[in-house]
Amino acid sequence: MPAVLVAGMALSGAPQAVASSRKPPKYDHVVVVIMENHTFEQISLAGRAAPYLHKLARGGALFDRSYGVAHPSQPNYFALFSGLTQGVHDDGMHGFAAPNLAARLRAHGKTFTGYVEAGSPRKHNPWESFADAKGFEKSLAHLPRDYAKLPSVSFVIPNLENDMHDGTIETADTWLKTQLGGYAAWSKKNNSLLIVTFDEDDYRTENHIFTVFYGSGIKSGRYSERIDHYSVLRTIEDIESIPPLAGLFNADYRAL
Repeated sequence: MPAVLVAGMALSGAPQAVASSRKPPKYDHVVVVIMENHTFEQISLAGRAAPYLHKLARGGALFDRSYGVAHPSQPNYFALFSGLTQGVHDDGMHGFAAPNLAARLRAHGKTFTGYVEAGSPRKHNPWESFADAKGFEKSLAHLPRDYAKLPSVSFVIPNLENDMHDGTIETADTWLKTQLGGYAAWSKKNNSLLIVTFDEDDYRTENHIFTVFYGSGIKSGRYSERIDHYSVLRTIEDIESIPPLAGLFNADYRAL
């Protein structure tokens, strides 16, 4: 079984290519859930308020040095979806004719869906800002419960009450267990992966966020490799064997 994949790329003034030491496993399904505006410490110390997130962390790979790439929220979503912040420094409306994960997957015979809970704002649904990424969004109510029918890659976007933006850590933790707990358990035995991450840490200088990988073949533990949204995206691209967006972000896969 494959060990945990580590997307190891240091944050610097400009992204730098890092040679891959081994290829990642080819998962059948990857599901990415994006929460909001909390630091690594706020989540890692919130044991009673976040029992399910802590369960995922104990059974998966928790990255102690995971970072957002910008403030406020929206450029982080663009980075994770397109490999660039698109020069955005706000949460306003934007439109791009630029490469992106959904279109790249489709061009290579793969599938993508953004499952969006009612009430999620445009700034958290990055595909809505890309000209060739229209038609990839569905209501969260249409998330398959037969998980074998999931797309190759899914982004799951809670609303503001359930992503910790407006609501509590406890509310979001309960939501995550209710909505994705079944998939998380299923992924362990069905060659699939769950990634739970945060957009940014609500304007703090470090932008230190909580990121956990959970699923088939993941070796549980805490890992100190520094990762960010670009390296998580590159991990997904390499899993799916598609050319990297922006072309600069390599992932380093290590058997830990």
